[in-house]
Amino acid sequence: MATYEKHHAWSILLRLFHWMFALSIVFLVVTGFYINNPWTNTMIEGSASFPMATMRFMHYIAAYTFSAAVAIRLFLYIFGNAQERVWDILPISGRNLNNLKMTLLNYSYISDEHDSRLGHNIMAGTSYLITFVIALTMILSGFFMLYPEATFWQGWGVKVFGSQQSARFIHHILMWWFMIFPVIHIYLCIWNDCKGPEGLISSIFTGVKFKHKA
Repeated sequence: MATYEKHHAWSILLRLFHWMFALSIVFLVVTGFYINNPWTNTMIEGSASFPMATMRFMHYIAAYTFSAAVAIRLFLYIFGNAQERVWDILPISGRNLNNLKMTLLNYSYISDEHDSRLGHNIMAGTSYLITFVIALTMILSGFFMLYPEATFWQGWGVKVFGSQQSARFIHHILMWWFMIFPVIHIYLCIWNDCKGPEGLISSIFTGVKFKHKA
């Protein structure tokens, strides 16, 4: 009979980032769709109620929460524990490249071999890093649109995005990443939890994973 031992995987700061990031995305997507194409009668704006103003306010609050979450993740990429730092998930070492290969074969049902890691596998970690970069772009384009009159934002904003409308288009296109990625993320988390004993899903609540006792 296999026995397991607990290992601390994720700090409370990483778990806080995860739920701030996830919940803010839900609010940002819903309110963003409304701001782009209101589905209520906006003729009542400023009289009976303020639907657009309310949605924009919720969008701003969620955006600041999203930005704070990204700042936390940046801090952890540099100063987090061993499995939270960026070096642990970059496909640059022999061990990490081998983990990436084994993960791809495992997810493709070509091989049943599993390279157990306390942190993220390299495929997941790299996808999270890509998501982090896209999140930074969302933040920059969002603040560029929010402060069109600010000299500082206009200075670099025009150089990076070209115009407010270009930034709005990029912002909208990248939003779809934050709709597609969570579906794949949740599916693979459930898949891993069913296939392995690590307790992947519970670890984002408790910070603890399980490994075979040596």
